[in-house]
Amino acid sequence: MRYSAEHKAQTREKLLQASGVLAKRGGFAGTGVDGLMKAIGLTGGAFYGHFSSKDELFAAIVERELSHSLELLGSGEASRDKLRRCLAMYLSMKHVEQPDSGCAIPTLGAEIARADIGVRENAENWLVRLQQAWAAELGDPQLAWAILAQCVGALVVARMMATPERQGEVLEASKALIAVSVPAHDENYSQSSKK
Repeated sequence: MRYSAEHKAQTREKLLQASGVLAKRGGFAGTGVDGLMKAIGLTGGAFYGHFSSKDELFAAIVERELSHSLELLGSGEASRDKLRRCLAMYLSMKHVEQPDSGCAIPTLGAEIARADIGVRENAENWLVRLQQAWAAELGDPQLAWAILAQCVGALVVARMMATPERQGEVLEASKALIAVSVPAHDENYSQSSKK
């Protein structure tokens, strides 16, 4: 039975979404093709109608997840207040407790680092775009990289902790450090600087 191009695109998107969730929950390398396809109700053989290999699927997951991160954290009208809100959301207990619905970098970063050069170049492209969006607002490219690394590292360390109290300590310490580096937007300063 032949499926329409629209049906095939919808199935591919379902596969990417489900695979992204499974990969962020338990790692990509440990999840087999059959398990991925079963998650969306298809057989393992149907996989190859969408991807030529598991590596190609991983590359597509990285593309999808990091473009989504850029959309959430770095697109639209940049403002210091928006950046602070995004960072507060990122460094939250909800994000710690729900890795499958959060940022892919803390969960898949090590696998991306071991992936082929094409996957790493694609990840670099999306991360640079996010860093550039933050750097434009902050006026400091190095600070943008430092905050990006601080957020990802804090999330990884918080998830390593066994107790919610320690997880909260890690998040709060990171928020405090970032608050010093990214003070709230001063309306008086911006008005006087425009004169």
